Amino acid sequence: MDLGLNGKKALVTGGSSGLGFGAAKSLVAEGARVIIASRSEEKLRQAAATLGSRATYKIVDLRDPSNAKTLIQECASELDGLDILICNSGGPRAGGFYDVGIEDYQNAINSNMLASIELSMAAVPYMERTNWGRIIAITSLWVRQPSPNLILSNTARTGLTAFVKTMAHALAAKNITANTIQPGFHQTDRLKELNGDNMMAVANQVPAKRLGSPEDFGAVIAFLCSEQAKYITGVSLPVDGGIYSGLM
Repeated sequence: MDLGLNGKKALVTGGSSGLGFGAAKSLVAEGARVIIASRSEEKLRQAAATLGSRATYKIVDLRDPSNAKTLIQECASELDGLDILICNSGGPRAGGFYDVGIEDYQNAINSNMLASIELSMAAVPYMERTNWGRIIAITSLWVRQPSPNLILSNTARTGLTAFVKTMAHALAAKNITANTIQPGFHQTDRLKELNGDNMMAVANQVPAKRLGSPEDFGAVIAFLCSEQAKYITGVSLPVDGGIYSGLM
């Protein structure tokens, strides 16, 4: 199936590894030109080399949301526009109610909510010029089903989910879609960091009895960016092997 992404111009933040890299890989495979961004030049260089000639990179620290607007401007200048924005960021540190302080919340909100809001606000004018755009924020399944030990992520990413849902309504008539994807357990460094040597036990919690792969996750991203998905907006899609059991 031709997803209609050949020649589209995309930015993927947190794109040097994990789910962000999976997203970038799928977009490149569909013919998009992709800029990946993160803090580590070494990881970015290696990732861009793996992705091939359609990919380049930008070094940026989005823990400071004020860097987001400049990143968008630089990417749009390099690509001569911007059609697709994938907002992805590493999760804040683990901890429950008694384990974190107000400064931890501020850091999490900066990285996992405000940076994506700033990116989106800066990207929309470029999409409005061509009457076409796709914005996707990678959040977490725990927005629906909060994890007791991830209170910082629960808080910041729930706020981002509400923002994207509201933004989607404002942009729908302009052929710009805005959605969130809520990953469950995937084979990423973040999951290893949180669970150590217990990865098999984590996989056994999933009805599918396996962890998701960044490549499969990236394919979902590519579809939501496609022409075929132009009527899907304001959606929060779990990609979790069936672990979320709620009806809503």
